[in-house]
Amino acid sequence: MIERGNRLALFLLLTPFLLWLLLLIILPHMQMFSISIHDRAVGGATVLSMENYTTFFSEPLYWRTFMRTAVMSLLATILTLVIAFPIAFYIAKVCQGKAKSLLFVACLLPFWVSELVRSYGWMILLRESGLVSGFLQAIGVVDQPIELLYNDATIMVGLVYTSMLFMVVPLITTLDSLDNSLIEAGYDLGGSSWDVMREVVIPHAMSGIVAGCIVVFMLTLGNYLTPTLLGGKDSLWFTEQIFTQFITRFNWEQGSAFGILLLALSSLMVWGGLKLTRQSFVKTMG
Repeated sequence: MIERGNRLALFLLLTPFLLWLLLLIILPHMQMFSISIHDRAVGGATVLSMENYTTFFSEPLYWRTFMRTAVMSLLATILTLVIAFPIAFYIAKVCQGKAKSLLFVACLLPFWVSELVRSYGWMILLRESGLVSGFLQAIGVVDQPIELLYNDATIMVGLVYTSMLFMVVPLITTLDSLDNSLIEAGYDLGGSSWDVMREVVIPHAMSGIVAGCIVVFMLTLGNYLTPTLLGGKDSLWFTEQIFTQFITRFNWEQGSAFGILLLALSSLMVWGGLKLTRQSFVKTMG
C-alpha cells in the first residue's frame, strides 16, 4: 500500500510537467511538422509534399541566412562565455558577504525589464545622435556624428548583453561548489594560475559551462527582437525569415518548414556540444 501510494504521489507531482511537455511542446511541434510536409494545391486543398524543404535548399537567401544565424549564434555564445567566466569566478570565489550578493544582484538588474526595453536602450546609446556618438565627438575622436547601429558588431553586442545572465548563473552555481582547498593545493604543488584554472577550475565548472552554452546558444539562435532592432532592415536572421513566412506572407507551410529546420539545427548543435565535451544532458541540466 505504501509503495502504491508513493507511485500515485509521484504521478500526481509529474502530471503538470507532463501535461506542459505534451500540450505546449510535443503536440505543437508534431503539428508544425505535419504542416511543413504539406503544400497548397489548386483549389485550396493541401497535398503531401517536400516542396517547402526543397525551396529552402534551392534559394540561396534562405540557407545563407540559416548558416549566418548559426555561426553568429555560436560566436555570441563563445563571447558570452569568455566575458561571463571571469565575472562568475570573481563573484563565486573572490567576493565575500554583502559584496557577493550585491554583485549578483547587479547581474540581475538589467533583466528586470523586458528584452524590448533593453534593445531600445542600446539604440538610444548607439544611434547617430546618441550618447556614445556625442561622447566621441566631445573628446575629439570623430568630427561628426557617427551611426553605430545596424551592423553585425552591434547585433553581437546586443546578443551577448541579453544572454549574459543565462551564462553567469550556472557558472556561479557550479563554481560555488568548488572547494577552495583544491585551488590552494594546486598552487602548493607548484602550479601557475593558468595551470590551476586549466586543471582544477575549468574541469569542475564544465557542467556549468556546457549548461550555460546550451541555454545561451538556443536563446540566441531563436532571438528575434535584438537582431531585428539593432540590425535594421538589412539584418539577416533566420527567425525574421520565419516571421515573414507566417505573418507577412501567410505561408504557414513554408514557415513551419523553417521552424523545423531551426529546431533540427539547435538539437544537432546541442548534441555535438555534449559529445565534444563528453557531458551527459541529464548531468549538465541537473
